[in-house]
Amino acid sequence: MPYIIRDTNGDIAAVYNQPVQGGEEVAPNDPALKEFILKNVPGAAGKTDEWVQADLARVIEDLIDILIAKKLVLFTDFPAGAQKKLIERRGLRKEFSYVENLFAEDTFPPEGGQGGGYL
Repeated sequence: MPYIIRDTNGDIAAVYNQPVQGGEEVAPNDPALKEFILKNVPGAAGKTDEWVQADLARVIEDLIDILIAKKLVLFTDFPAGAQKKLIERRGLRKEFSYVENLFAEDTFPPEGGQGGGYL
């Protein structure tokens, strides 16, 4: 849950992802919080709904994976279109994981020292 600090007018002045002294917890879908983000985060306009949708899609995919792993549902129980979409999304997630591994921290030498890095 997000935590906020309000200014003297009662408007949101700061947002935190953990409790802070003098702060209050608000719902993630709080209208004042959304307004604050849209005003203060460059490029956030039009992105908040995309973020929510992307997060929701990821949660659903993870839930499906758990149900399949526990053999509570079979992959073949899903309609062909859903199967195709799940396979595509899994492929994208694997590709992103591969790219992430290419740039792992141990690729680069430690600051101020010798290292086995490639750069």
